[in-house]
Amino acid sequence: MSNFSTLTEMAALARKKLNKGDWDYLIGAADTETSLRRNRAGLDSWAFLPRILTDVSNVEYSTELLDQRLRIPVILPPIGSIQAFTDAGAIDVARAAAEFGTLQILSSSCSPDFESVAMEVQGPRIYQLYLTGDEGWMDSQIDRAIKSGYRGFCLTADTQVYSRRERDIVKGYLPQQAREAIEANGGQTMSDQGALNYQSTMTWETVRHIKGKFDIPLMVKGVMSPVDARQCVEAGVDVIYVSNHGGRQLDHSIACIDALPDVVKAVDGRRPVLVDGGFMRGADVVKALCLGATAVGVGRFEALAVAAGGYEGLVRALQILEREVAITMALLGAATLGDLNPELLQRQEGATGHQYLSAFPLLDENYFT
Repeated sequence: MSNFSTLTEMAALARKKLNKGDWDYLIGAADTETSLRRNRAGLDSWAFLPRILTDVSNVEYSTELLDQRLRIPVILPPIGSIQAFTDAGAIDVARAAAEFGTLQILSSSCSPDFESVAMEVQGPRIYQLYLTGDEGWMDSQIDRAIKSGYRGFCLTADTQVYSRRERDIVKGYLPQQAREAIEANGGQTMSDQGALNYQSTMTWETVRHIKGKFDIPLMVKGVMSPVDARQCVEAGVDVIYVSNHGGRQLDHSIACIDALPDVVKAVDGRRPVLVDGGFMRGADVVKALCLGATAVGVGRFEALAVAAGGYEGLVRALQILEREVAITMALLGAATLGDLNPELLQRQEGATGHQYLSAFPLLDENYFT
């Protein structure tokens, strides 16, 4: 199942293997799903303006993030229910990241837990924490992550409350981490918890507390405004992560690719900037790099790949993505990441219907039955 030749085959295999609840959870989003569609529309609306007659016989695209070498400018974002898509859960993602050569950001809402993954698979990774306890509890989790060898710590700032996802509501579907959270809170949902929902209590003081107490690089995920990006830099945040949670939180937000240029301008080279939100193909990645991103997160891509073929499927998908990045850069006239710049892009009317899976136009044309 991991010997697919195209990313479209990967998506077809994943859809075939997943049940309706898990598939809809993966591809769905909040309320009207406008944010999800807008992410794809934004990517489709940035068109390449290639240069010619440049030597692209040797295209170089590896980079560094937090002193870690990335084989391609792509990282594997945190997915709270990754265990819904592969029996080994976060272990499969960790193995793939180590084998291929990239960074995994491991969610505190996945299984196995962060300490088990660190013991099972050697390699650099970042720990992403959802706050389900007070400051003392948070400090304990960060301390344990540092002792387990994590190279960075990530706060996700756009999950103040859990959104309404109608695909899940209609079917009565709950992802595993949501079921566990409800059980841990005596049957209450996040919206019922009030002050017990510690995610909603996060402020800039939380950031300053972490930076003042712990010697670990801090990443803040969910930055969409240049105002917040500047404040992140001023508060000492080490990595700025542009994300609208794949359209799964706030409905009707702007596309992440469209938020990226203003965030990059606000950061002004002082910090690395990551971005995710609809990125599925090598051309998508190159567009973000042209607009100033240091690396790109590929969350749903990650879930589709492990659903299709476990950790071997994810390694294979990353290999195909790498080839797409190399070909796109060569045809764009860029031999190095330094050659990528905003002048290689211009806005055009999008060429697709802007559905999330429009990144795979052959998926519904009976190629893979």
